[in-house]
Parts: sequence; structure tokens; C-alpha cells
Amino acid sequence: MSDIDPIGIIRIAREDGASVHEAEPLNLGERVRELRKARGWTLEQAAGQAGLARSTLSKIENGQMSPTYEALKKLAEGLAITVPQLFTPPSRAQISGRMAVTKASEGQAVATATYEHRLLAGALRAKQMLPYSTRVRARDMAEFDGWVRHDGEEFLYVLTGVVRLYTEFYEPVDLRRGDSTYYDATMGHNVISLSAEDATILWVTSLT
Repeated sequence: MSDIDPIGIIRIAREDGASVHEAEPLNLGERVRELRKARGWTLEQAAGQAGLARSTLSKIENGQMSPTYEALKKLAEGLAITVPQLFTPPSRAQISGRMAVTKASEGQAVATATYEHRLLAGALRAKQMLPYSTRVRARDMAEFDGWVRHDGEEFLYVLTGVVRLYTEFYEPVDLRRGDSTYYDATMGHNVISLSAEDATILWVTSLT
């Protein structure tokens, strides 16, 4: 990762707030249809997965029949969930609806001796991960003042060029465009560019 403190870049604030909703009766047919469509399945595909007739699944979704327990078990197995989950819709209170768009020319720039970072989704507070693109200036490990290490886990994806990832416990690994790695960020790590031009990478750091 960078030789900057990700927590220090963006102030992390816990946003508390909860609303109480009265429980609404579950429509099993709508729930089954919702689960099927979330998987991108047609009626035929879902019926095949569950081992049910297409007409039977159609009647269940349209509230034209009450499925037996055996049919419910088949449905749950076909959808790779448990029977209770068929009757437990996701809590609306868990949906934040948050979204942030960062155009190519946007993003807070942070330059260091070895990297040029551009922070992404900077408008969102209390993020659980820190995404940023980085131009790798460094060409030699000697340019770093020791290992970079911090709490959390990290994902690195090479956008352009070739980089070499040095880590505290593994042999150096060369990564090219399209290559990626996921690692424990408490382990010392540094990245240099092996390309004639500065390589660029996408870094995502967990903050929890």
C-alpha cells in the first residue's frame, strides 16, 4: 500500500441511526420470485434447480397454491438457502442506498516520494474500505523508508504496466496488467514499478 495512513486521509465517523418498522406479512410467492430473479434464472431454470415442475413453481409465485413442506425443502435447496430464509426477507433497515461516483478527472490527489495516489469515493463517510488508484513512481526498494504496514487487509489490481510486490514473508512477485493479489496489510509490503513508464494500480484497503 501507500506510505500514508489511510485512516488519516478520510475521517472515519460512525453513523448511528435506526428506524423501527412494523413487521409486514410475507408474500411467499413474491419472495420466491425475488430470489429467482436475483439469480437471473427463468422459471424453467429455477424449477430445474429445485426439481419441481415449471407449472408448480409458477403457481407458487402467483399465489395460486400453497406448497407442501417437501416442495419448500426442494425450493430452498434449489436456491441454496434454508427453509427459514424463504420466509425471512432482507431487512430494509440494512439498505443504506449509499453511492458515490468518481470521474476519471476527479478524486483527491495525494503525492508521496514513491507513489501518486488518487482517492476514490471520497464523499462517503464511514466507509468500510478505502479505494484509490495509484501511479507507482518507485523503481527500487531503497526508495522506501522500511516496510509499509497497517491494520486491515488489502487488494491490489494492476491497471497498466508491470509491478513487483515485495512482502515481509514471501518472495517478491511480479504482476502485470490484469493480475491481482489480496494480502494481510499488517505484513510489511512495498510496490515498485518495473515498467519504463510508471505503472498504475488500483488499491482497496479494508478499514474494519
